[in-house]
Amino acid sequence: MKEDAAISVRGLTKSFGGRKVVDGFDMDVPPGTIHGFLGPNGSGKTTTIRMMCGLLTPDAGQGRCLGYDILTEAQKIKQNVGYMTQRFSLYEDLTIRENLDFTARMFGMADRRRVVTQALSHLGLSGRGDQLAGTLSGGWKQRLALAACTIHRPRLLLLDEPTAGVDPKARRDFWDEIRQLAGQGVTALVSTHYMDEAVQCDVIAYIAYGRKLIAGAARDIPAQLGLHCWRVDGAGIDALEADLRRTDARVQVVRFGDVLHVSGTDAAALDALAARYGATGPQRWQRQDPTLEDAFIFLMDRAADNFAPPAGAAQ
Repeated sequence: MKEDAAISVRGLTKSFGGRKVVDGFDMDVPPGTIHGFLGPNGSGKTTTIRMMCGLLTPDAGQGRCLGYDILTEAQKIKQNVGYMTQRFSLYEDLTIRENLDFTARMFGMADRRRVVTQALSHLGLSGRGDQLAGTLSGGWKQRLALAACTIHRPRLLLLDEPTAGVDPKARRDFWDEIRQLAGQGVTALVSTHYMDEAVQCDVIAYIAYGRKLIAGAARDIPAQLGLHCWRVDGAGIDALEADLRRTDARVQVVRFGDVLHVSGTDAAALDALAARYGATGPQRWQRQDPTLEDAFIFLMDRAADNFAPPAGAAQ
């Protein structure tokens, strides 16, 4: 394990009901970075993050988080962690100020009134301190949740689908704040399945059905997979899509509105398709760099579902 990492884990494994939801997970997270965990619902993202931070005991494996052993010093880790859940988890019948004061009291913070006032001011909530939390819009609830999970100045943030259900402006403001915190040395682990959220991270780990499939910077993931892509648009796109799906199982065909992304790892096969259909059909074929979403779908299509019934089993 890396001594200078904010988090360093090896072989983390967890099973529920006899099925492995996390299987032999390894990762090193440098301090002050934002690590995204991308994958479908039920892929083990949240379970992995919670084990990495000592919030859930693994069945096997070891690691250190913020200098503490995740197996024997979990309580010390918790004191330095801010956890923002996907669903709004504060008290809706309390005011914004009361919610923040309650959170500060839970962490045993001195001079709570000053701390709460600073938190309200920092996140632009000063004029809303006496408003009931339950009356806030989704974006303001998100801002309050972030204020609550950072009020004790944690060294590590756990963000579980943090911008689900908020508008694009609120999402951008949220990520500006997370980036500022990272600049101050705070490490963040983000569970998501949104592509525009994933690209905000310094490093992305693709997790599917308990296994880490690949990890790297968003811009490097398609190249790591050896993925090539053609963009196709024009008349008759529906018929072309159906035909391409029947033609070659090695080729991935993904629809984006009235555009197709035709991708795969066999560049020659893709070039042959482009030459064949481009010469006879009304569509326009253009090479382009594969997107993060192309890579995500490519990985998911090839991952084995650990909760699927065995072949031949009764449904």
